[in-house]
Amino acid sequence: MQDKIIVFQNKKIRRIWHEEEWYFSVVDVVSVLTESKDDLTARKYWNKLAQRLRAEGSESVTNCHQLKLEANDGKKYATDCANTQTLFRIIQSEKDFAILTSEISKATFGITPSEYKELKGLKKKNQNFRDHMTDLELIFTMLGEKVTTEISKTEKPNTFGKNKKVAKRGGKVAGVARKQTEKELGRSVISKKNYLPKRKDIHHG
Repeated sequence: MQDKIIVFQNKKIRRIWHEEEWYFSVVDVVSVLTESKDDLTARKYWNKLAQRLRAEGSESVTNCHQLKLEANDGKKYATDCANTQTLFRIIQSEKDFAILTSEISKATFGITPSEYKELKGLKKKNQNFRDHMTDLELIFTMLGEKVTTEISKTEKPNTFGKNKKVAKRGGKVAGVARKQTEKELGRSVISKKNYLPKRKDIHHG
């Protein structure tokens, strides 16, 4: 068995020869596609996507193999790997996932993630606008996504069109909560503030 690294868009993608074909690290590919700033962000993104694919009954996740790949610390860890065919299916889901995320954002805040980035003055592609959200913005974003996930679990939408409708409904729940909050506070929750929390502030008790 031989380990190799390929470079795609200036990023390293680990691969391993397994059962007579190349298997690639899914997290590495997700990292490139989502322009994640670090491995942890890419892993979270992949976990969320994998959860959604499982809920949809997609075989893409089942077809991933846990293979040992070398990490930055030089040690080998079991990592989700996929062959080219499965990888293309996952990449296709990535695109759909981005559209659904956009739908949730629109229903929650009335603006898309790219409009949000513009509002906050984030110009670099690799800047994740979530990292610059205030606590309230983050809470409503998570509420919209969580409600969407829960509806999906119950209704098991099996087409992209149905998923899109569910994303709108989930986001709408968060949107109603946001508007109610704004009414109580007498101000908009959407902030132009480019807010970056300190590491220690992220975990409250």
